[in-house]
Parts: sequence; structure tokens; C-alpha cells
Amino acid sequence: MSTSCIEKEQQCVLHWFQGWSAMQKSNFLKDMLDKAVPNNVDALFDAMDCMSVRDRPPSIFQCQLKLFTQWFAAWSEAERNQFLIQLQSIDPNFVAQFNFEVQQMNGQRS
Repeated sequence: MSTSCIEKEQQCVLHWFQGWSAMQKSNFLKDMLDKAVPNNVDALFDAMDCMSVRDRPPSIFQCQLKLFTQWFAAWSEAERNQFLIQLQSIDPNFVAQFNFEVQQMNGQRS
């Protein structure tokens, strides 16, 4: 059985996730929340911080997040949900925190 391109992308992100530090996972959580709840004011301020000029190249983590963003944009809703299910099997606490934050953010918008 052949693995699809999207499955390979998801496996790659899941592999990266397992090697990330707690701070990197926290940044990834913010990135996921920005994708789940668009038009978040905090996301705008984070984006503005990223616009600053840097003298050094991006870190491997920043490159991984950029790739994830590109891949995620092309995934269907079902593929995104499948990714969350796989992520939950690796780190249920991370996904629980993600779900909690999404509910909180959606509650504030109502």
C-alpha cells in the first residue's frame, strides 16, 4: 500500500513534534490556534513580531513551522482532523490543551 503525499507530510510533522522542546510545542500550539480560530488579535501581534529584520537565518524549528503552514493550508478538513487524531495518540495533553483553548477563544467571540 502506497502512502499518500499528505500522509507523508503528516508523519513528518508528527516526527518533528516528538523532538520539539516544551517551548517549541507551546509555539506550535499558538500556530495551530491561529489556524483553528482565524482573526485572532494575538495572532496579528505575533505576526508583526515576525516581521522584524534579522541578521541570522531562520532556525530549523521556524523552517518546520513554515513547511507545516504550507502543508496544512492544502489539507482538507478530514485530513486536518486525521492529523489531530494522530497527534492525540502521541500527546493527548497537547490536543486537550488545544481543544480547551479553541473553546475558550470561540466563547469569547460569542
